[in-house]
Amino acid sequence: MSTFISHNYRGAYHFSPKEHWMNDPNGMVYFQGEYHLFYQHHPFGNTWGPMHWGHAVSRDLVVWEELPIALAPDEFGTIFSGSAVVDWNNTTGFFGGEPGLVAIFTQHAEGPEGGAPVQRQSLAYSTDAGRTWTKYAGNPVLSHDTFVDFRDPKVFWHEASSQWVMIVACGQTVCLYRSPNLIDWTLSSEFGEGIGSHDGVWECPDLFPLPVDGDPDQTKWVMLVSIGDHPELAEGSRTQYFTGDFDGELFRPDAVSQTRVRWIDYGRDNYAGVSWSDVPAEDGRRLFVGWMSNWKYANQTPTGVWRGAMTVPRELKLELRQGSAELIQQPARELEGYRKELLSLKRVTAAQASAQLADLQLESGEIRIRLGSGQSLELKVRAGRGQETVIGYSGAAGEVYIDRTRAGVADFHPLFAGRHAAALDAADGTVELRILIDRSSVEVFAGGGRAVLTDLIYPDQASTGLSLKVDDEEALVESLDIYDLSI
Repeated sequence: MSTFISHNYRGAYHFSPKEHWMNDPNGMVYFQGEYHLFYQHHPFGNTWGPMHWGHAVSRDLVVWEELPIALAPDEFGTIFSGSAVVDWNNTTGFFGGEPGLVAIFTQHAEGPEGGAPVQRQSLAYSTDAGRTWTKYAGNPVLSHDTFVDFRDPKVFWHEASSQWVMIVACGQTVCLYRSPNLIDWTLSSEFGEGIGSHDGVWECPDLFPLPVDGDPDQTKWVMLVSIGDHPELAEGSRTQYFTGDFDGELFRPDAVSQTRVRWIDYGRDNYAGVSWSDVPAEDGRRLFVGWMSNWKYANQTPTGVWRGAMTVPRELKLELRQGSAELIQQPARELEGYRKELLSLKRVTAAQASAQLADLQLESGEIRIRLGSGQSLELKVRAGRGQETVIGYSGAAGEVYIDRTRAGVADFHPLFAGRHAAALDAADGTVELRILIDRSSVEVFAGGGRAVLTDLIYPDQASTGLSLKVDDEEALVESLDIYDLSI
């Protein structure tokens, strides 16, 4: 049963806490039929504060049940970001003969007056499917003498070397550790110097394998690294990715990762995302979710009793394009089960399609459009009373974009309103957009998920109009499908 409270800006199908502050997703793990989502949570205020782990579970990645707080601060500090795994073989000795959940997280303690804070890694474990947690008596299990920023451990079992691996953020690099039991850790390597973006502090890393074009014999490892907000840069916080090889100790980036910075999202509001652990092999997906906000203005967004939401869970894949493995994203397929069809058109002119939109209203839903001519287009959503969010494709510039300049409330930060774009090659003459719209967000998956943009918006509740404009009104719209997702 969902615990959502009706609110003008609370998403119909995006997770947000029933009250107070939320940021980074933490500890995502699948166990006994449930997807667990933990998250950075301040249970006593609507801005960032003493961090706890909030907790929610879902059986379908769409409807979430919020549970009591999982982890609270103690004598070692507040509970920063981290991960969770299933200890299937009781390597920790916590569980006897049954598998159980282990959370690995950063504890942040303020330093002595005038001194730097201290960040160390700790453990907790659960024997009741994540409902209650016991902190390990030997905490913390990993510390560092020199790194001030030493946080956000993501842990996974590396089958080829039969050991646990931790990737952890270390200021402007990441460090890789190995362990037989999640308790005793040995440094393997450090990665990041002289490669990628260093516009802000490195945070919330992840590391996982993905087959290229679905071929298990052509597997690459993907490393995600989030970049904190830099006050002099308009983009704020965002997430980059690298591809390469990993042998259990050392990550070796491939050529494209050494020469080009690649972002997972070209909007402003997808940060600190990481993937779910222990998704069953028969499912086979790499599932990801991000915090749908930006440190540039996260503490000021106008949402009332709650603040912070997640993107929709997404399926990640690698596709070979122009000789390099590129990350592809699509909404998790479970969302399609909640669609209610409003309009379905096939092979009509742009003028005919536009006419069909005139009387439609859509607050929370999905739009899929395929234009066969490579023409520029503008699709306006959440429109009304001088408000509109524009999603478009510019053939001249070869880019897909979201323009939230007039999307609604934006006066809480001078850099909120704006236009954000991603390159999109439509050389085959086809423009394909999949757009998820909710009460305070727009997510665009263009070109089959090759270019992705996520932006928050804050329109009036009554602004639900739609319109379509294409350069050539006689251009052929191969398909236009619109679904309601007001769950």
